[in-house]
Amino acid sequence: MDTSQYMALFLEESMDNLQILNDSLLQLEQEPDDIDKLNEIFRVAHTIKGMAATMGYTEMAELTHKMEDVLSEFREGKLKVTQDVVTVLFKCLDTLEQMVDNISEGVDEKVPIDDIIESLEKISSGAEANNSSKNENQAGTLKEEIAATDMKSETSSFIQLNEYDINVVKQARDKGFNSYQIKIILDEGTLLKSARAFLIFKDLEECGEIIKSVPGTDEIENENFDFEIDLVLLSTRESNDIYNILVNISEVKSVEIEDVDIKNEQIRKIEENSNDIKLKEKTIIKESKKNVPKKDAKPAQKTNKPQKEGHKKVHQSVRVDLERLDKFMNMVSELVIHRTRLEQISTNYKLNELNETLEQVARATSDLQDLVMKIRMLPLDTVFNRFPRMVRDLSVELDKEMELVIQGADTELDRTVIDEIGDPLIHLIRNAADHGIENSKDERIAEGKDPIGKIKLIAYQEGTKAVIKVEDDGGGIDVDKVKAKAESIGVNTDGMSEADIKNLIFMQGFSTNEEVTDISGRGVGMDVVKTKISALGGTLDVISEKGKGSSFIIRLPLTLQIIQALLVKVGEETMAISLGYIDRVIDYTEDLVKKMNNKEVIIYNEKVIPLIRLSNKLNIQKVDSHKNYIVIVKVGEKTIGLMVDGLFGQKEIVIKPLGKTLQALKEYIGATILGDGLVTLILDVAALV
Repeated sequence: MDTSQYMALFLEESMDNLQILNDSLLQLEQEPDDIDKLNEIFRVAHTIKGMAATMGYTEMAELTHKMEDVLSEFREGKLKVTQDVVTVLFKCLDTLEQMVDNISEGVDEKVPIDDIIESLEKISSGAEANNSSKNENQAGTLKEEIAATDMKSETSSFIQLNEYDINVVKQARDKGFNSYQIKIILDEGTLLKSARAFLIFKDLEECGEIIKSVPGTDEIENENFDFEIDLVLLSTRESNDIYNILVNISEVKSVEIEDVDIKNEQIRKIEENSNDIKLKEKTIIKESKKNVPKKDAKPAQKTNKPQKEGHKKVHQSVRVDLERLDKFMNMVSELVIHRTRLEQISTNYKLNELNETLEQVARATSDLQDLVMKIRMLPLDTVFNRFPRMVRDLSVELDKEMELVIQGADTELDRTVIDEIGDPLIHLIRNAADHGIENSKDERIAEGKDPIGKIKLIAYQEGTKAVIKVEDDGGGIDVDKVKAKAESIGVNTDGMSEADIKNLIFMQGFSTNEEVTDISGRGVGMDVVKTKISALGGTLDVISEKGKGSSFIIRLPLTLQIIQALLVKVGEETMAISLGYIDRVIDYTEDLVKKMNNKEVIIYNEKVIPLIRLSNKLNIQKVDSHKNYIVIVKVGEKTIGLMVDGLFGQKEIVIKPLGKTLQALKEYIGATILGDGLVTLILDVAALV
C-alpha cells in the first residue's frame, strides 16, 4: 500500500498526540489516582502505535507497544505512578519525537531504542513480580472465593472486571454515563475478523468509551481469537441505540447487551489457577435480572439489514498548508494597496460617483483583512505547552522544588511571531529556574516564602501589542554581583543607574555563573533573547527586586503584516511610524528643548524625555519647515520624543520586507507602497531608541 499520500497527516497527528501524551503524563504525575487521565494516556499511546504500524515504522510501533505495557500496569493497579517511572516514560516520548522529526526531515539515521525498551521491560517485569508476590500472600484467604467464583464463572457468559474497572464504572455513573456489558458473535464465515472487529470498535467509540475488551487489542490485531468479542462500554446512549448500531454491521451474527451491576455484594475478587499457580485478581459484576424482562437486552439473531448510514462526524475545521495561507495573506495585502490607490485617485480627480462604491470596497477589504489576520493567528498555548515538562525536568536536574503557573495561554499572536518566540522563552524560563529560584528550601522558608519556587508565564493583549511576562519569586538580580562581573570584563559602570546595571545581563557573553553547566554559565542566552525579540519588532525589559524576584517583560506586535501607521515628513522624505508605539504628538517649540549631560531632552508633563531629531539620526538633509512636531513614542519602559518636519495623517499600510540588499538598515523594519505609488520606509522605533 502506498502510504506517502498520508505522510503529512501522519506527522501532524503524531506530533499532536505526543504533545497530548506529554501533558497528560505531567498531570498524572501530580494526580496518580486520576483514572480518566490514565484512560486518555492509554488511548493516545494506542493511537500512535496503530498509526506507526500502518505507516510501516516498526521500531516506533515496538517502542510504543512497550510503553503501552507499562501503562497497562498502571491501569490494572500493579504499578504505582512514581517520578522514576514517569521519567522513563518521558525519555520514551523524547525518543518517539526524535523519530518523528527524522521522518519529517527525511533522515535515515536510526534512533537507538534498546536501552529504553530494556528500562520499560524492567518496569513491567517488576510490576508483575510484585503483583505475583502480593497474590501469593493472599492465596489462603481467597481460596473459598476462587471456588465460589469458578462455579459462577461457568454459568457467566459476560466479561469479568477487576477493581480498577469497577472504579471506572462507578465514576462514569456519577457523571451520568450508562455502563453496558456487550457480547458480539461474528458470523462463522467472516474472512477478515480483525478488520470487522476494528469496525465494531470504531462505531462503538463514536457512542462512548470501551474500557475493557476480551480479546484485547493485540489479539485482535493478530486475529488470535474465535468469533466472540466481549466488551464493557460507557455511553450516554440508550442500549437500544447501541444494539441497532451493532446489528446493522455486516457479518455480526448476534448481539447481547446487559447493564453492568456494581452492587457491593456482587463485587468479589477471583483468581484463575494455572499450571504455574499464578493468581490474578478479578471481579464479577454481572447479575442476571430475576423475574424481570430485560428491557434493553435483545435475543441473539441473524441480520440481513442494510448497513445503517449516519454516525458521520461533521468536520468543524480543516488543515491548511502554511504556504497557501501566506499566499492568501499576500493577496489581501495587495488588495489593501490597490484600495488605497483607488481612494487616492478618487480624491485627486474628485470622482464623487466612485465614493459610495469605494466605501463598500473599503468595508469588504477591511472585513477580509480582519478575517485573514484571525486565520493567521495562533494561541500562545501552541508554544506554552512544552514548558511544564521543561520545568519538571529542570526541577529534577537542579534538585529544586518549583512549579510553573501559566496564565493567558489563549492570547493569540501572528503565526510568524509564534514560530520565533519559543526559543527566547526557553532561555528566560531556564534562567528563572537556575538563577532566580533559590537553591534550598531552608533559604526560601527563612525569607518567609513558599518552599516551592514559582515561575509564572503570563500573556495578555495590550492595544496592538501582546505582552508576555516570565516572573519568578526567587532572589532577584544581585546588582552588586552584576556590577562586579561587568567591571571584571572591562565595562565601566560609573554613573550608571541601577536599572542600567541590571540591563547589562543582556550583554553578549555576560554571565554571573562562575560554573559552566548544561543549563547556564556560558554567557549565551540573554543576549540571544534580546536580539530575537528586537528582530520581531518587540522590546524586552527587566524589573527585579532583590529577595523578591524578577520579571522579564516582552512586548510584541500582534501581527507583522498590516498595521495602522502615522505618516511623517523627515526632510524631503515620507516615513511611517507604527501607531502601536505612539503615545501622543505635540507641537515643537524651541523653549521645550533643554540640555542634560550634553544630550537634548524635553520637559513634558513634568517628565524628562530624551529627544531625537530624526533628520540627524537618519542622515537626511533637513529642510526649512514652518512647523515641526514631536512624536512621543513608548518602547517598553522607555519614552522618547522623535522630532519630525511634518505630518501626513494616519494610514493603513502593508509591511513589505526590504530584501537581502537592504537588510543592514537596522533603522527600518520594512517598506510600504502608498496610494500615489510612492514607496515609503517604515521606521523601527525600537531600534532608534
